[in-house]
Amino acid sequence: MRDQLLAIDNGTQSVRALLFDLQGNLLAKSQVHIEPYFARRPGWAEQNPEYYWSALCQACQGLWAKPGVDKAAIAGVALTTQRATVINVDRQGRPLRPAIVWLDQRRTPGQPPLGGPWGLAFKLARMAETIAYIQAEAEANWIRTNEPEIWAETYKYLYLSGYLTFKLTGRFADSVGCQVGFMPFDYKKLRWASHWDWKWRAVPMNPEILADLVPPAQSISAISGEAAAATGIPKGLPLIAAAADKACEVIGAGALEPHIGCISYGTTATITTTQTRYIEPIPLIPPYPAAIPHAYNLEVQIYRGFWMVSWFKTEFGQRELQLAEAQGVAPEKLLDDLVADVPPGCDGLMLQPYWSPGLKVPGPEAMGAVIGFTDVHTRAHLYRAILEGLAYGLREGKERLEQRAGTPITELRIAGGGSQSDAAMQLTADIFGLPAARPHVYETSGLGAAMDAAVGLKLHPDFATAVREMTRAGQVFEPNHRTHVMYDDLYRRIYLKLYERLKPFYKEIREIVWGDEGE
Repeated sequence: MRDQLLAIDNGTQSVRALLFDLQGNLLAKSQVHIEPYFARRPGWAEQNPEYYWSALCQACQGLWAKPGVDKAAIAGVALTTQRATVINVDRQGRPLRPAIVWLDQRRTPGQPPLGGPWGLAFKLARMAETIAYIQAEAEANWIRTNEPEIWAETYKYLYLSGYLTFKLTGRFADSVGCQVGFMPFDYKKLRWASHWDWKWRAVPMNPEILADLVPPAQSISAISGEAAAATGIPKGLPLIAAAADKACEVIGAGALEPHIGCISYGTTATITTTQTRYIEPIPLIPPYPAAIPHAYNLEVQIYRGFWMVSWFKTEFGQRELQLAEAQGVAPEKLLDDLVADVPPGCDGLMLQPYWSPGLKVPGPEAMGAVIGFTDVHTRAHLYRAILEGLAYGLREGKERLEQRAGTPITELRIAGGGSQSDAAMQLTADIFGLPAARPHVYETSGLGAAMDAAVGLKLHPDFATAVREMTRAGQVFEPNHRTHVMYDDLYRRIYLKLYERLKPFYKEIREIVWGDEGE
C-alpha cells in the first residue's frame, strides 16, 4: 500500500529528504549540510543553483540507503524551501547567474517613483517611502539595473522552490504557498497581480517571465525520468504543491487555528497565526500565503533572530564549541548550561534584538542595543539576554497580531532550531505567560509539506484531519507565575519603551558614521 510521503526540505543550512507516514511519524531522514551562501562583495549573499540541486539529489540518494525504506510505499512527493531566494534561468532552465539568497543585503536606491494615480495615492497615504523601500529591496530591480544583459536573457525568474520544481518535473511552476518576496504577487487574491496593479510599476517585468502558480495540496506534475535518474525518486510519482518552509512549519506544528501562535526560532525568528481573512499585520505589509488553500499567515519577524545565537557562538562561545567537539555533544547543550547559571532577568541586563533594520517595525534606522551592564555580568548573561530579547520581541509581535486580527493567542507551538533548547522553551513560556509546546517531531517544515501531500492525494480528507492525525504536542513547558510577573514588569516598563527612546540616537549614529542616515 502506498501510504508514505516523501518531503524534501531545502533550508538555509541543509537539505533534508524526509519520509513520513500518515500519523506524522518520521520514518527516515537523510540530511546534507550546505554552505548558506558565498559573498563576492560585502553584504552580498549568493549560491550556485546547481549546488542546491546537487545537495537535493545527494539527500534523496542517502535516504534510499536507510534501513526499512521502501520506494514502493511512497505515494507522492512535496517540496518546501527557504523563502525569497531568486534565480534567473534561460529557456532550458539553466541558471544565468548565481541565486540571490534571502540573506543578501544589496539595495538599488534611486528607482523612479511611481507616477500617476498610484503615486498620488501613496503620497497622500504617506506610503511613498514604503514603496521606495520595496523598490530598493527588490532583487529584480538590482539585476535589471546592474546586469541588464542577464535580465534580457532571462526566460523565467523563479524562487528557489520554482527552480527545484522545474528540476524535478520539467515544468516551470511553483506553489502559491511559496510566494514570499519582492515579486508582483497579489497577496490578497493569492495569484499574480492584475495588469493594472502598482506592483508591476514598482518591480517592472514581463508577466511571461513568471512561473505558473498551483495552490497548495494540488498536483503540480510528475517526477520526470531525468529527475528520477538523478535523485532515485520513482519516475511518475506526483509532486504535490506545498509551501515555503515557514508556512509548512506552521501547519506541521499544528497551528491551524487563529488562537494558536507558532513561534519559529530559526535564522529569522517569527511568530505566526493562520487566518482565513486577509489582514495586514502592518499597513501595506501583507500576510503571506499559508500552506493550506485560501488562507494566510499573519507573521511578525525578527530578522536574523536565532542567527544571533550563531553570532554568539562564533564571537564568545569558543570554549563551548571546543568542549562540545571533545565530548561529542551539540554546542547548544553546553550553552543551555550557561543559561541555567543566570537568573531570569539576567541581573538587569536587557537586549533589544534589532541586529538588522526593518521596513516599518522596526524602521530602517534600527540597531540592536544592550542596556543595564554592571560588573556582575558575564558572557553567560549576554547569552541569556539574547534569548530573552528575542522572546520579548516576539511577545510584542504577538500583541500586534492580536490587535490586528482581534483574536487572542492562547496557545504556543515552538519550532525551529531554537526549540531544541530547554532554556529557550522555558523562558518563552515565562515571558509570554503561556504554555509553550514543542511539536512531537523536530522536522516540522518537512512534516507540513508531507501534510500538503497527504491532503492532495486524498490520504487524509482535509487539513483538519491531517492536523489531528499527523501533529501532536511533544514536551510542554508551563510558565512559572512568579517569574512571569517579573518578566512582565521588565517587558512593559522597560522593553516596550526602548525602541522609541533610542530611535533618535540610532538616526544620529547613522548620520555621523555613514553621513546619510544609513542610506
